[in-house]
Amino acid sequence: MRFTFHFRLVPFIATVLLVALGIALGNWQERRAAQKMAIYQRLAERFPQAPIVLGPAPMPAAPMEFRRVTVTGQFDTAWPIFLENKTYQGRPGSYLVMPFKIADSQMYVLVARGWLPGDPARYDKVPDYPTPTGTVTIEGRVAGSLGRALQLGKPPVLRPNAFVQNLEPAAFAQASGLRLQPFFVEQTGPKLEGEPFVRDWPAPAMGIEKHQGYAFQWYALAAMAFLFFVITGFRSGTKHDG
Repeated sequence: MRFTFHFRLVPFIATVLLVALGIALGNWQERRAAQKMAIYQRLAERFPQAPIVLGPAPMPAAPMEFRRVTVTGQFDTAWPIFLENKTYQGRPGSYLVMPFKIADSQMYVLVARGWLPGDPARYDKVPDYPTPTGTVTIEGRVAGSLGRALQLGKPPVLRPNAFVQNLEPAAFAQASGLRLQPFFVEQTGPKLEGEPFVRDWPAPAMGIEKHQGYAFQWYALAAMAFLFFVITGFRSGTKHDG
């Protein structure tokens, strides 16, 4: 039997578009997986290192990310912020974020003290929590971000006890007038008596396998589109010859 390929312009254009789309989206998912793998590697490299004593000198965020730190000073109870829509073991809640004044300076750093459960009846009800008074030393892990959620509508004005979906040190500094380090400290270490916080901070590089799986699906779509074009072209050509 003689096999003849019947070229058709419209299916060819559709196939080129599908193959290009599949390869482009597959490559994008591969890049996302590589980015998250790089984050995981930085975490694995930096977190075991000895803690850095965080002082009043401004520190760049990128080299500090995932480093363990200790910092001495006191919490500023005038500016608590609640980062909402944070779940823990299926329960809704929020992260309590407070500025921490570094000892013997006018420099502050934003400390994520931990997760607090929400009130099912009133999502914006400020939960009860204790705050140590006076000078204390806390431990933590530096984080460039506490996660980014899709913002629906106009974000609320930053004010004390506000519930927000996203928070950045620069925006907090502008609203509060405080001089801030350009990162967060996720507090770790032992809890004080009566503290209700959960400090089981999520790993920052989850979902690598998900991106790799999506990349495989997009590459498979491109391959299937190409094979479909080739097979149907030969079938059509053979019928025409027949």
